[in-house]
Amino acid sequence: MATTHHHTCTLCEATCGITVSVDGGRVTAIRGDELDPLSRGFLCPKGVALADVHHDPDRLRRPIVRSGDDWFETSWDAAFELVAAGLTETRREHGKDALAVYQGNPTAHNLGLLLFGQPFFRSLGTRNRYSATSLDQLPHMLAALEMFGNQLLMPVPDVDRTDLFVCFGGNPAVSAGSIMTAPDIRARLRAVRKVVVVDPRRTETARLADEHLFIRPGTDALLLLSLINVVFAERRECTGRLTSRLVGFDIMREVASGFAPEVTAPVTGVDPGRVRALAREIAGTPRAVVYGRVGVCTQEFGGLATWLVVVLNALTGHLDEPGGAMFTTPAVDVLPLSSLTGQRGGFGRYHSRVRRLPEFDGELPVSTLADEIETPGRGQVRALITVAGNPVLSSPNGRRLDTALAGLDFMVSIDPYLNETTRHADVILPPTVHLERSHYELGLANYAVRNTARYSPPVVERASDQRHDWEIVLQLASRVLGGGALARTLGGFGPEPLLSLGLLAGPHGLRKLHKGLSLGSLKRRPHGVDLGPLERRLPARLATRGKKINLVPKIYLDDVPRLRALLDRPVRDGLVLIGRRQVRSNNSWMHNSERLVKGKDRCTLLVHPDDADERGLADGDLAVLSSAVGTIEVPVEITDTVMRGVVSLPHGWGHDRKGTRLRVAERHPGVSVNDVTDERLVDELTGAAVLSGIPVSLAAPSY
Repeated sequence: MATTHHHTCTLCEATCGITVSVDGGRVTAIRGDELDPLSRGFLCPKGVALADVHHDPDRLRRPIVRSGDDWFETSWDAAFELVAAGLTETRREHGKDALAVYQGNPTAHNLGLLLFGQPFFRSLGTRNRYSATSLDQLPHMLAALEMFGNQLLMPVPDVDRTDLFVCFGGNPAVSAGSIMTAPDIRARLRAVRKVVVVDPRRTETARLADEHLFIRPGTDALLLLSLINVVFAERRECTGRLTSRLVGFDIMREVASGFAPEVTAPVTGVDPGRVRALAREIAGTPRAVVYGRVGVCTQEFGGLATWLVVVLNALTGHLDEPGGAMFTTPAVDVLPLSSLTGQRGGFGRYHSRVRRLPEFDGELPVSTLADEIETPGRGQVRALITVAGNPVLSSPNGRRLDTALAGLDFMVSIDPYLNETTRHADVILPPTVHLERSHYELGLANYAVRNTARYSPPVVERASDQRHDWEIVLQLASRVLGGGALARTLGGFGPEPLLSLGLLAGPHGLRKLHKGLSLGSLKRRPHGVDLGPLERRLPARLATRGKKINLVPKIYLDDVPRLRALLDRPVRDGLVLIGRRQVRSNNSWMHNSERLVKGKDRCTLLVHPDDADERGLADGDLAVLSSAVGTIEVPVEITDTVMRGVVSLPHGWGHDRKGTRLRVAERHPGVSVNDVTDERLVDELTGAAVLSGIPVSLAAPSY
């Protein structure tokens, strides 16, 4: 019998509402839910691929164990016993730090992993925890911690009410927002009076914009300081009702004083006159917002650049104001819980053993994971748990990490696929996937452009021999750390009781009395609930002493001289590499969906016509791209959408490794951009990976 269900697409940060048609246990259609208050019927091409993931014959449904180059299925009990023995032995023989954990970005979309996985991984007591955070948003979270007192307090653009949207290093037309959950962002941006994009590439967002400014990769912090310089020099600062809350105003003026647009232009490549005009527009537009994203975070001065985005919004009166950078009012407020459990964030409390990179929130930068595996001594990583991640393709110098993983004593992966990373595991524990589990957007609801809430029960009933990821985590916790009775108790209920308590305790719960939001009321409203536009949340939302906003935290002030030295560094004559996101390719495992990879080759290197001519390259030619750590061959796509001196390659490809079970992806392998990114290049302030502005050379093949 055909049935229709309501759910949420969790393949990217847009979290679009979907309707799913099922007939005889088979998903027959997926469409956008027109009644969803946030996505309003919009759905990008990735959403329909949820059916491909669900029915994928390559997807693992039962545990598999490796024996040499072969794999065989086993029971859950046998798999858990094997994993518990391997992890327990490592901890007993070599200490807690000998066990490492890596979590991929799908964790942020997963209710069960957020509620049960995070406590387990922290309880392991190892300093060797890693995640995609240091490849992505770490600088944003650090700015939130240092300025507002909690790492989760990241403001988002109130894009639905703004008149001027200035975008640095982001491509929301493709990402559907990022730390800005905004389905159908193209329509939202078209409604904005003026959009300005600052990027080394004329991105899909830039093509929608009113103005695009090319900027040399890695120089965003200089341009942002120049904008602040103009605001101060022309006395255009306007801090409004937050004036008494701002600490360090005069220090910020002094910091910006030496970065006039004429000083920074030779390095940034941005015309000084246009910088001055943009500063006046930002300061003079009552409803304006400056937004910076992945391209800003993953560069040499990513920490400074993300801090300066917040400063610029604050100085021009656009922080916590309608149309500016605002904070959500999520139905489940995770901030009080994070403060209560000591998880509101921390930075530099210890450093990595080999390269002395700083921890953030109890995690080390993944750029140093290979160091920690390969380098002998006390605390050497000898065993690894990976969860929903593929760092061989997503972290810098993936070939080195690939080799390092092969040398581990033991490895277990909680993952539905045998991929480029999990092929090194001794055991793979496959969880249910999206349509087989319930969902509530616990994490990303904190960064949506409108306050909404939606609970989705499973669309398709799982098989009796399948396990949810939270069940897998609870089993590991009970067998490795003890507490079997507690695990059995929690396992009997799942995430829903905790979600119910969170809703009742949240700002839309019991405080609203008879109209309060509850899990029951959400179940009765399967399309979700509209909780209204973003609201002013400061100063009450601040988690700092005295409810103050620290404009100039010491860690940033101490790093400014490093940025100033960039002004004296000769501009590099050669090429630099930047990444690229694609609508159909958010994560590497999406390449096993035929409908997402069919058509023209998307793993191409964008090259400016002048740079191609100098090297004798024509459109479609294979070229050799080399860096300090590796060489790959990639087809060239000649275009003036990249500025001269810049080449661009998308991430997530590189399915040419042996030993995987990804039949569709193997027919469309592409090359991995992270075979030429350099794990030794990090932002010295934050430890985050540098994935933009990598020095490279390009040539025709010699054969």
